[in-house]
Amino acid sequence: MTPSAPADPRTYLAEFCRLARVDWPANRMLSVVCHGHSVPAGYFATPEVRPLESYPHLLHAALAARFSHAVLNVIVTAIGGEQAEQGAVRFARDVLNHRPDVLTIDYALNDRGLGLERARRAWSQMIEQALAAQFKVLLLTPTPDLGANLLDPADPLSRHADQIRELAGHYQVGLVDSYAAFQRLTRSGGQVPAVMSVPNHPNRTGHALVVQELLAWFP
Repeated sequence: MTPSAPADPRTYLAEFCRLARVDWPANRMLSVVCHGHSVPAGYFATPEVRPLESYPHLLHAALAARFSHAVLNVIVTAIGGEQAEQGAVRFARDVLNHRPDVLTIDYALNDRGLGLERARRAWSQMIEQALAAQFKVLLLTPTPDLGANLLDPADPLSRHADQIRELAGHYQVGLVDSYAAFQRLTRSGGQVPAVMSVPNHPNRTGHALVVQELLAWFP
């Protein structure tokens, strides 16, 4: 895959942000769809689900505050335990049918079971379908798993994060680098377990770190 740069966060969602500032009655509903596994679905300590403390809801609240005249809908199509191949199978039916203005994809935690090559094919399939429909795409690198070494480039989770960065550059879509945010927390002396509800699900504070990365795309 030829290295290139992801989309520019200052301009990639400029049309979304313009529409979000249009006043009634000339405005329309704007939709963000969050696709993926248990983290965007809101699982904390499985089977407990706290959707109002997960990043899709926190993003909705933050966008509503930033664009106070906008009608915004954040739709979650995530399923706990799912990996990217499964998400790709239902992508057209469950995601594209919503005709999202912005789409996020977050599968890397569970894709370790697929391996890099199969995960890349599934992510590429979803990205290409979304771009063919002219939807804007934000790819999320993974949130932590306490069994992984965030600072080891050879760790499988780090390698999936790298692959997602490559995909964002190849397709020139948005990159939401959650993994880098948690790496910065680790390097600054922060305690990653303090932002996790269980070893592989962030708590509200961890989800808030993801939201800060997302908001960079909505200037």
